[in-house]
Amino acid sequence: MSIRVLIADDNEITRRGLLWIIDASGDIEVCGEAADGEEALVRTEESGPDVVLLDIRMPRVDGLAALPRLLALPRPPKVLMLTTFHDDEQVRTALRAGASGFLLKDTPPDELLRAIRDVHGGRAVLGPPVAKRLVDGLAHSSGGLAPEEQGRLDSLTARERDVLRLLSRGLTNSEIATELGTTEGTVKGYVSAVLAKLGADSRVQAARVAYRAGLDTD
Repeated sequence: MSIRVLIADDNEITRRGLLWIIDASGDIEVCGEAADGEEALVRTEESGPDVVLLDIRMPRVDGLAALPRLLALPRPPKVLMLTTFHDDEQVRTALRAGASGFLLKDTPPDELLRAIRDVHGGRAVLGPPVAKRLVDGLAHSSGGLAPEEQGRLDSLTARERDVLRLLSRGLTNSEIATELGTTEGTVKGYVSAVLAKLGADSRVQAARVAYRAGLDTD
């Protein structure tokens, strides 16, 4: 069964480009389009998409305002935020509100399609440039690790530290598996262990620890 996607973007050329990319995928289909957040809500209720590609800047109701309303629907979709620029505060706002991912609009087509599949499968997605800027900004504002955090980091095995280092670069489980020469399922287990040991509830929080510890430069 195809993954059903609704595209919400006020730029028609952007919508056409995304439609072309998605239609060529074979396993993902566009079930609707919207030019602003209000229309996105109406179209989502009408068509019941699995994933909504939601632009941040739109007229009337923007993406950040539409996001919590989309997630409050009886059958909420996964929401993948799209933007043309880096705005760390908007990334944090969207993630706190429940967005499943955040990508720049110039993300290559294969990465966009993989992100749609990942969020549909219940995984969070941050494009590498977005992840890098977000956690790097948090790192510079927060200083080094507290003793308790350092103890948690020290509890990681060598392989778990490798996974954390790659995760901090914004790599997906599949990409980490390729880097380490193992399976995606094995990496998923490592990621779960890393989050548990660090007391982190998301990949972004875990990446923040890695950056503050300088692990990303190992």
